[in-house]
Amino acid sequence: MPATARQLSLVTAVILAAACLAPGEPFDNPKIRPPQAKPQRRSGGESAPPLPLPATPLRRSERKRQPAPPALIGMINFSAVARVENGQRVSEAFPTTQVDIEHLIQFANSRLDIQYRYLPTDLRAFSWNPEELPLLYVTGWTPMPELSVDQADRLRRYIYDGGTLVLHAQCGRSEFTDSARREIRKLFPDRPLKPLDTDCPLFSAYFNIDKMQFRRDDKPLQAMEPYLEAVYVGCRPAVILSPIDLNCTWDTDTPIQGGTLYHRDDGLRLGVNLIALTLANFQYARAFGTQTVFHQQQAPTRDQLVLAQLVHNGDWDPTPHALPGLMKYIEKNTTLNVQFKRRTLALTDPEILKHRVVYMTGLRKFDATDAEVANLRKFLRSGGVLIADAAAGQAGFDSAFRALVKRALPDAADLKPLPADSPLYQMPFRIGQVQYTPRVLAETPGLKTPALEGAYLDGQLAVIYSRYSLSNGWESLGLAFDRGYETPDALRLGVNIIAHAMTH
Repeated sequence: MPATARQLSLVTAVILAAACLAPGEPFDNPKIRPPQAKPQRRSGGESAPPLPLPATPLRRSERKRQPAPPALIGMINFSAVARVENGQRVSEAFPTTQVDIEHLIQFANSRLDIQYRYLPTDLRAFSWNPEELPLLYVTGWTPMPELSVDQADRLRRYIYDGGTLVLHAQCGRSEFTDSARREIRKLFPDRPLKPLDTDCPLFSAYFNIDKMQFRRDDKPLQAMEPYLEAVYVGCRPAVILSPIDLNCTWDTDTPIQGGTLYHRDDGLRLGVNLIALTLANFQYARAFGTQTVFHQQQAPTRDQLVLAQLVHNGDWDPTPHALPGLMKYIEKNTTLNVQFKRRTLALTDPEILKHRVVYMTGLRKFDATDAEVANLRKFLRSGGVLIADAAAGQAGFDSAFRALVKRALPDAADLKPLPADSPLYQMPFRIGQVQYTPRVLAETPGLKTPALEGAYLDGQLAVIYSRYSLSNGWESLGLAFDRGYETPDALRLGVNIIAHAMTH
């Protein structure tokens, strides 16, 4: 479930507390201090024997050094980047450390039974190919340098092509966090950076994480729900920001003035989940970056069904290939007259009333104004049908959508499951049993029947809703950890839903 207001207040207090030092006051990062040497018990007369000189050459019969494992993470070093300012070449100064990523990649390799490494890089040497480095990592405790227009364009293209960007505030310093949010807005001005709901697969991809311990300054450890912020591209968190230090190498008892950090063990578990999710969804991310073009999308509208998708203030378009994929399937497998065209409309747009069917989806919570609710109510009471599903089966959209329907139809019954003998399940396909994705079956073993819900007006279905994802199946891109229907049954249900909406 999404974080409660009380829990979010705790998180806000934790993050703001990281700025307890004065803005201009220097911060001594303990991660850059050399480790204290362990005491030696050797007596004054003891020493290590000298190596023989000259050194013995490597024999041909001895094993040669194994090739380096493939690189998974590229750690960006901005200090190697120079820019031109007022005709002068200026080098960026951005202190960073590698201790956290070194420890995390070792721990992840051992737990996930993989062999990967991290690779220091900079924005001049990097090829911007996600297949070379699927994950880019930036960490620091001072303000992050501003990206140039060219760097932002290349980084944005890297993310759309399937790459993942992770930003991590060492010691939870607000100087870094504020600058990271600034650069993320530059990369994706139209995509929100928001806290992840705790049912996001990032918190369960390998370890199930429902609570994490954190410490502020030298205060005792406290427990909170895991907190990360992210920008979604499709149904994957493609840009991830941790304003709290993941503390992968520190002794948790080390006092830090002006620092906020997770317990080391919890930070490692969250880091492993991040790597596991990145690997699991890499092929999905690459496929999502290939835009499918349907030959009728730009054609003039004929006397056929054109589906309108509703725009809201959440992640309203996580599955842009879904409706075109469904309509292509309908054309090939049925006699329904459907045009390959998707139109996007705001909830307040009066053009909604010109459509018989509208579609809505999303990932996270959203809000609707009174004007949006009133226009949706007018659409439904004029005979329109609203089809909706929670992309990836995310709980944030599910709760927000149910609240929207309740506001739009206050006198109607709540959304309730469609009976097994509902006409919707009878044609064009007779659907009695369906297959769900592994995540659904892990949470609800033995579930085999469809779980569509609806709201009725004057005995007719005005709202058809699925809390399990249909749209990810319509896209057929293979999203890992999808809480939905397998592709064949998602498509068959989609055909029946469209047919029922057109004929009833």
